[in-house]
Amino acid sequence: MPTKDQVREVLERTRSYFVNSLLPFWMDNSPDHQFGGFLSYFDRNGKPTGETTKTFLMQIRMLFTMSHAHRAGYGNGRCAELAKMAADFILDNYWDRENGGWFWIADRKGNLINKDKVGYGQCFGIYAFSEYFLATGDPRGREMAERSYAAVCKHMVDTRHGGFLELMQADWQPARPGIYGGDRKSMDVHMHMMEAWTTLYEMTGHPTHRRRLLEIIDLILTRMLRPEDGTGYMQFTLDFTPLPAIIFAVSWGRDAKPSDGLARPLNATSPGHNVELAWLLLHAADILGVPRQTYAEVVRRISDHCLRYGIDHEFGGVFADTPADGPTTLYEKQFWQQAEVLIGMLDAFTLLGDEKYWKAFQNVHDFLFSKMINLPAGGEWFERVDRQGNPIDDALGHGWKICYHTVRSMIETIQRLEQILSTVTHAPGANPRA
Repeated sequence: MPTKDQVREVLERTRSYFVNSLLPFWMDNSPDHQFGGFLSYFDRNGKPTGETTKTFLMQIRMLFTMSHAHRAGYGNGRCAELAKMAADFILDNYWDRENGGWFWIADRKGNLINKDKVGYGQCFGIYAFSEYFLATGDPRGREMAERSYAAVCKHMVDTRHGGFLELMQADWQPARPGIYGGDRKSMDVHMHMMEAWTTLYEMTGHPTHRRRLLEIIDLILTRMLRPEDGTGYMQFTLDFTPLPAIIFAVSWGRDAKPSDGLARPLNATSPGHNVELAWLLLHAADILGVPRQTYAEVVRRISDHCLRYGIDHEFGGVFADTPADGPTTLYEKQFWQQAEVLIGMLDAFTLLGDEKYWKAFQNVHDFLFSKMINLPAGGEWFERVDRQGNPIDDALGHGWKICYHTVRSMIETIQRLEQILSTVTHAPGANPRA
């Protein structure tokens, strides 16, 4: 088991980096003081690329991130001011006053250039505005979280098969099938809806929101995970039959456009995404007042799969995608999986009490700090690196890569390390969010 000195060392390194580098980089460089909202396109040197498109996803994630940082006690009030800047720009430009819900892409001034209704974005409307209210008390936060929730319940709920429709046109009609996604569901959107329902229920305490949260947890655990190993399928038919995952044609800001709908194998899974599900599930349990042990076996199976096939025990870090049933031959490592595995492995350690999860955390933490963090350019992370840590895509920010994963990971990691430090002489099992 780690000693106090070992935990203290990694805690101090993480906190110093976060407070002195990562958070200031985004607070200082991203706000658009001319037109409102945020700019997020930065090259490997931390310099603006000149691209000024403002995706809803980027703006709403900045709202969440600045709210979350302020709520956690960072920024000396600046994060609250920046959260308000995000809320102002979002409310002025993205809400569909005729049909409800959030449009997808605007230009720098807020003029809409894509009016699609993307389910992934609707989730974040609920999540971010709930967090904004909890962080600042601004009544617009609660109002817009509840209006977003109402739009989702009216237009996205699949009353026939359960769960949510995901890719829609401006008037909420489903997108075309195939690469346009109108005939598919994903674990990704349902996981983020669970995340959104959790913070919504934390904000309101309403019994209906509690039921919704319990429903989405049950759906994910019973319909979207492989029974043999507990890992997640990526995509499904509307009735939750697993499908080989394809890249959708909807513009995410940077993803490659699919030319032929080429699918990944059905047994493909994302260890980092699975671990993200595990820690978000434990957080939902905390908000619901359900014992974390209720989901211990889910967490164990997901974490052990990541340890076996996701963690690179030779070079460090976690692979982006692996087969569910064997080692990967694709060695790329993306920034956001590292972020989520840091949190998830600390939760697995405190919940399950096995030192192997702490060692997995150390593995990813060491790889991140030695290979993926671009400290000379301000401290944001490279998007993608090869197995040895050489940058493949060296962008520090773009249309969906902002500081949502990186800042949230540091906040959550610091909180867990502080709790572990306070209990390290005792048997693991303490709730790191207590």
